[in-house]
Amino acid sequence: MKTALPPLTWFRSFEAAARTLSFTAAGAEIGMTQSAVSQQIKALETRLRVPLFRRLPRGLALTDAGRKLLPEVEAALAMLAAATETHLAPASENSLTIAASVSMIEWVISPALPQFQALHPHAKIGLRATIWPDEYNAPKADIELRFGSAKQVGAGGIVLPNSLVAVRAPGMTARIDEAPLIQSVGTSVGWKNWGQLVGLAGLKPSISVDSYGTALKLAMDGAGIALVNRIVARHALKTGAVELANPTSIPGHEGYFLSQLSDRPLVSAFSDWFQTLI
Repeated sequence: MKTALPPLTWFRSFEAAARTLSFTAAGAEIGMTQSAVSQQIKALETRLRVPLFRRLPRGLALTDAGRKLLPEVEAALAMLAAATETHLAPASENSLTIAASVSMIEWVISPALPQFQALHPHAKIGLRATIWPDEYNAPKADIELRFGSAKQVGAGGIVLPNSLVAVRAPGMTARIDEAPLIQSVGTSVGWKNWGQLVGLAGLKPSISVDSYGTALKLAMDGAGIALVNRIVARHALKTGAVELANPTSIPGHEGYFLSQLSDRPLVSAFSDWFQTLI
């Protein structure tokens, strides 16, 4: 049986950290938090069963294993970038490529897309699903709907409304301080902050997931109460698939940003249309 390869994002984090000798600088470069870079590299070290860095009081140093791995990873990433560039087709006036998080595609774009298609029946639409901010480096998109902090991914983008709401399955009666709480990792504002705002100190998630979309689906299925971005929850709330567990919302530190990377009419039309949804 073949051994499963570590995720590509782990290698991207390693390469950036090895080059900058800083988890913080690596995160700023590839659009991730310092803690996310640290966690991914720790996971890579665990998978490879060797330490790749020595953690020093004022930075990092590569171990012998790290120095050996670095040129191999650099060569592999360069090869992938070259292969991607070779197969990219030129854009046409009727083509539209959108790079967005899985949550944004499944819960925001997909339910509303028939409306856009009715307005632009000849559009050829490509959706490129991503999870981590650094994955936007790969696809050549006309529109990017990035998730992260303003410092990470907000440069040149339009900031979209950013608030977190608590949602649950309709009819769920458990109190918030008694129910299982669901939270997305990689975010710096969560149940602890929300609880402090409403006078419920000490709230902690019992279920952690990698996206708001997954958190929303778990809440819809009755697994608990999820704290999610209101944009992602909008369609599910509108259709009654979930309901607010409490009317209180809290500003998120990380949120969604829309970047328009082409001035073709169809791209501008999508950008304008999308902003009317939220």
